[in-house]
Amino acid sequence: MYESILVPTDGSPTADLAADHALALAEAFDASVTVLGVVDASEAAGAFDAGGVDDEYLDGLETEARRSVDPVIERAEGRVSVDAAVVEGDPAETIVDRATDHDLVVLGTHGRSAVGRVLAGSTSAQVVRESPVPVVTVGGDDTEPASGYDDVLIPTDGSDAAEVAVDHGIAVADAFDATLHTAYVVDVGALAGGAGVTVGGGAPGTTGAAGSDLLKPMIQNGEEATQRVADRARDAGLEVAMDVLEGSPGSTLVNYVEEEDIDFVAMGTHGHTGLDRVLLGSTTERTVRNVSVPVLSVRAIEAGAGE
Repeated sequence: MYESILVPTDGSPTADLAADHALALAEAFDASVTVLGVVDASEAAGAFDAGGVDDEYLDGLETEARRSVDPVIERAEGRVSVDAAVVEGDPAETIVDRATDHDLVVLGTHGRSAVGRVLAGSTSAQVVRESPVPVVTVGGDDTEPASGYDDVLIPTDGSDAAEVAVDHGIAVADAFDATLHTAYVVDVGALAGGAGVTVGGGAPGTTGAAGSDLLKPMIQNGEEATQRVADRARDAGLEVAMDVLEGSPGSTLVNYVEEEDIDFVAMGTHGHTGLDRVLLGSTTERTVRNVSVPVLSVRAIEAGAGE
């Protein structure tokens, strides 16, 4: 599934945590790792009234970037094949460009350099939206190095766009001998025509015969969608747990991750049901921001989903 993994870093604790997850994935898939440091000279220029960065200052930034990269190389040596690069450019654009030569990107969501933000939330969000390959984002404040995953979650809405992440989630669960969880969130709020329609949703005012009649087919769709994922996972020899949930999109998934002790999430960034979109880019980004476990985001390009 993955032969080459790109690991951007700025030396921040979150970036180091992401690097540990990248190394764990690389070991599991026998993949090589490229550690990338990006010098954001354009942001550094803002520190100078003249609007430029002198060579000595730029050399200092490059030295700092190298110091961020070197510890990851040291942790990788003897475990996986590792290479490194320190380049100048816009962080998000550089990562997206370099991703073309890899199968997976793993990065932290809240990094910071001495000059300014390098691997900031805005950077990770842009990489998720634009990367030509799947992206694993890592947030939270865990300090223990990643070693493996016991429970992997694949949210689904049954669409082709959502299912582009299924093979990736199954591959990760298989590599770590994890239980595969698949969950479908029924958006009752969408049925009620309420505002803020997203991936899940129990909304007030949807009870009664009319609400029940509309809810039943959605629950059935959820059962069928999770069953399809479960069948594929069982074919791969995995233990499977299925759930059809009701609630608001982002919060329902975040709560599920916490309640079920999920260690890793794999999800498509765009999807839809017959009534409205469910696995939206915004839902993915909300999940990325609010869970402390790695989230693997797969863009639904081949499924023909709109941006």
